Amino acid sequence: MHVNLRASFEKNENKLKAFKIMKKGADFLIKKTEPTEVFTLNDLSEEQRMMADAATEFVDREMWPYKERFEKKDYAFTEELMKKAGEMGFLGITLPEEYNGMGMDFVTAMLVCDRISGASGSFATAYGAHTGIGIMPIYLYGTDEQKAKFLPKLATGEWIGAYCLTEPGAGSDANNGKTTATLTEDGEHYLINGQKMWISNAGFAHSFVVFAKIEENGKKDKKLSAFLLEYDPENPNGIVLGEEEHKLGIRASSTRQVFFNNTKVHKSMMLGKREEGLKIALNVLNIGRAKLAAGIIDSTRRVLGESIRYANERIQFGQPIISFGAIREKIARMTAKIYTAESAIYRASKDIDDKIAELKAAGMNEAEAEKKAFEEYAIEAAIIKVFVSEMAQEISDEGIQIFGGMGFSEDTPMESFWRDARITRIYEGTNEINRLVTISMLLRKALKGEIDLLSPAKAVAKELTGLPSFDRPDYSQPLTQAEAMIEKMKKIFHMVGGTAVQKLGDKLVYNEQVVMNAADILIGIYTAESALLATKKAMTEFPGRSFETEQAIVDLIVYDTLNKIKPKAEEIIANITDGDERKMLQTGLKRFTKYDVLPDVIALRNKIAEKISKDGRYSLNGY
Repeated sequence: MHVNLRASFEKNENKLKAFKIMKKGADFLIKKTEPTEVFTLNDLSEEQRMMADAATEFVDREMWPYKERFEKKDYAFTEELMKKAGEMGFLGITLPEEYNGMGMDFVTAMLVCDRISGASGSFATAYGAHTGIGIMPIYLYGTDEQKAKFLPKLATGEWIGAYCLTEPGAGSDANNGKTTATLTEDGEHYLINGQKMWISNAGFAHSFVVFAKIEENGKKDKKLSAFLLEYDPENPNGIVLGEEEHKLGIRASSTRQVFFNNTKVHKSMMLGKREEGLKIALNVLNIGRAKLAAGIIDSTRRVLGESIRYANERIQFGQPIISFGAIREKIARMTAKIYTAESAIYRASKDIDDKIAELKAAGMNEAEAEKKAFEEYAIEAAIIKVFVSEMAQEISDEGIQIFGGMGFSEDTPMESFWRDARITRIYEGTNEINRLVTISMLLRKALKGEIDLLSPAKAVAKELTGLPSFDRPDYSQPLTQAEAMIEKMKKIFHMVGGTAVQKLGDKLVYNEQVVMNAADILIGIYTAESALLATKKAMTEFPGRSFETEQAIVDLIVYDTLNKIKPKAEEIIANITDGDERKMLQTGLKRFTKYDVLPDVIALRNKIAEKISKDGRYSLNGY
């Protein structure tokens, strides 16, 4: 079996050489990406900037002054805000105008999701669930009749959408759900029976996307099917809502169990084809993961801004605490993480938009093009979901630390940000699941001949057995060493990844600790490279402007990333090799992690902190 997997890679390597391939998901791992190929916040159109400003003004006017209402579990307030967002057009950014949408691109949708979600995780969750997993299954897989019935009301906020997939015994293992759909004797309806849990927006939802297995003649389908249900409290049709869950965070996000008791749904309301439910669920989650990343980022900017304000005002030992190195280190690291997250989010978003445009130009309709584009960049969606959700927890935690005892108090916003951030590592697929799927999807792409992983692995193996170069590179120009180190990170991935495939074959996916370590290396490469490319592009486009802060961020992020992935690679090497092979890979790892000129990371942090502290807020990327 191991040999067959390698043989499949070799066969598909030859297939890839036979024709020129357009830009694809995960290409960053095997191809050099030029700065001109990435999209950054500096590239926003005037229309996009107006949408971003409108969303920010909405938050500052309608949410930030009333933030305590979210913490008091004011679900009606969240529902009211959702309806207001619908009135302003924020709920149907990418939907066509025929469905009361605005017909805008995915970048704009991500931008609005970014800015509208900054005040509270409660609203961010409601908004993300509605515009992502509540609307997109219908738009991407619905019939014309289904779209016409549901989408116009969902786009305006007249209806709120919810997505019923999770069950008590079916979380990450979604296809293990027990909910059934049984055809009535007249063959016109299905009767839905079962229990769903952790359903966002359930308390004020008017439409449900429900996943169930069709049961016929005493036999149950092996795979899920999807159905569209309306919900009217006056005529519940067998739908019973559980009580609101009492949660650590996102306290005003309605989260309930939903019970279906012979709930009747017409057969015309099956979404997609029979047993296509799991496919629908997984592809829609790709969108949800990307939008989740966008829906977190502005809260981290606000945490940083509040932390800077407090650190400037708080006097200890006769001076503001922001003057102390321990605080400046935190400010610098928080800033660098946010900048990196922005770079990765908008790089991925524009790649998805470009793929949609490419597929439409080839004759594919809008909905089908979007489905294929989200599938193509599923790896990048998982990467940014993991990176940004973990960054949010770290930044909110550091915000509490900067506030000290006050950070632990409900009188300041830090503790609510921390509580709200915690769920982001769980929903839209746990970060553990997302790490596993990045590597499994990458391997699947290789087996399909969509990406050549074998050639770079062979090249690295050849380099390891050859003599190292003793030439001293010229790193006098900004970011040249950072760029070289990112290329070395890719070599690390190909070195350990290629060895893992060779040694474990198709059993690799069952060695989850190796897979998760490989995923961490992959995540580090994509995010660090995104920051590098965004900065290099800005330096070229604005030659008269100083980018010393951004350059310092890139150098710091690359250094921190390298120090994070090195032990991950060591663990893989130790687990799958021994003897001379292990020694060779250890030597290779040492070679690929060695700096020719060691960065002064303390000076880098001080430079970043000086700029941000002076500005009093996050002030990069035109924010």
